[in-house]
Amino acid sequence: MNPELRALSLEPEGGDWAGSIALASASLRVAVVCTSNLNRSMEAHHLLKRKGFVVRSFGTESFVKLPGSTADQSSIYDFNTTYDEIHKDLVQKDEEFYANSGILCMLERNMEIKPRPERFQNCRDVFDLILTCEEKVYDQVVEELNSREQVTLHLVHVINVNIQDSFEEASLGAFLFSELCQCIQLLDDVDNKIEEVLLEFEEMSSQTFLHTACFY
Repeated sequence: MNPELRALSLEPEGGDWAGSIALASASLRVAVVCTSNLNRSMEAHHLLKRKGFVVRSFGTESFVKLPGSTADQSSIYDFNTTYDEIHKDLVQKDEEFYANSGILCMLERNMEIKPRPERFQNCRDVFDLILTCEEKVYDQVVEELNSREQVTLHLVHVINVNIQDSFEEASLGAFLFSELCQCIQLLDDVDNKIEEVLLEFEEMSSQTFLHTACFY
C-alpha cells in the first residue's frame, strides 16, 4: 500500500487522525466482503462499527479456509462453524503455531463482533455500499447481485480495493475503507458524486478502485 496512506493510518494520541471527518451516522448501510470472512472483512467490520456505521461482513467462497504450518495442512470449515469452534479446533491441532501466527488472536477478535463467518450469497439484506477486498470477490458479489430478480430497484454501489490477506494490510485496508465511507456519508448526491470521490482516493492511495452499480 502507498507509504503516504500508511503514514496517515497512524492515529495520533487521544482520538482519530487529524482532520478526520466526524463519526458517521447510521444511515449508510455497509457490507464488507472478502473470501472467508476471517481477516480483511472482519478488520474493516470492527473499525467501521467503531465509527458508528451499520455494517455487516461476509465471505464469498464455498468454505472457510485457514492456512496450516505447511501448504498441505490447511484447515477448512463450512460457514455454519462458529469462530469459537474454529478456535478450539486449531488449539487442538497446533496451538503454538496458530498462536504465534496471530490466527488465534484474530479469531478472538472476531468472536467479540459476531458468532460465525457469513457467506454473502446467503444474505438478502439491502445495502447502500458494498466494499470488496479483491477483484475475484468483487466479481462474485456483482455476479450474485445481477443474478437476483430486481424487486425494489434500490441502488447499491459495489467498490473494490485489492487488499493483501495479511494482518498489516488488513488494518491499512480497513482504515482506507473507513475514510472512504465517511466521505461518501457526507455526499449530498452519492450517485452522481461517488466517482469523483473514488478518483481522489485513487490519487491519495495509489490504489485502483473498481466500481459498479447494481440494483435490488
